[in-house]
Amino acid sequence: MVTVERTFVVLKPRDVVLDYLKDFAHAEEWDPGTKYCRRNDSGPVAVGSTWHNVSEFNGSETELEYRLETLEPGRLTFVGNNKTATSTDDITLVDNETGTTITYRANIAFHGIAKLAGPFLQRTFEKLADETREQMTRTINALE
Repeated sequence: MVTVERTFVVLKPRDVVLDYLKDFAHAEEWDPGTKYCRRNDSGPVAVGSTWHNVSEFNGSETELEYRLETLEPGRLTFVGNNKTATSTDDITLVDNETGTTITYRANIAFHGIAKLAGPFLQRTFEKLADETREQMTRTINALE
């Protein structure tokens, strides 16, 4: 299993940040690894909404089906699955004096033979977490 976590501040209020991040299709804008992310269902985004995500990681494309598991005023949780991994992205949002403090925690549990690669991928995921923090900060701060 690989876990990475970053805490950072954006200059937008929590309700704006939550409204933006709850649509996982926006990952195309804030996640440097995401190449494509489309919602599978329709209607308002709610717990149970799903997305098909295509990401590039370590030179290879991977596809996951994500589901919104938690949607609360201060927390979002998305769980993505494929045959080799389960990725849990947990995002907490806390008001601060200048906007919102975001804590983004990604937990990747590998399945089958892929479990062997987990410990060797920690450094790669750490780099991706730094890039995600930077890109998410820029993207949210630029929201109208």
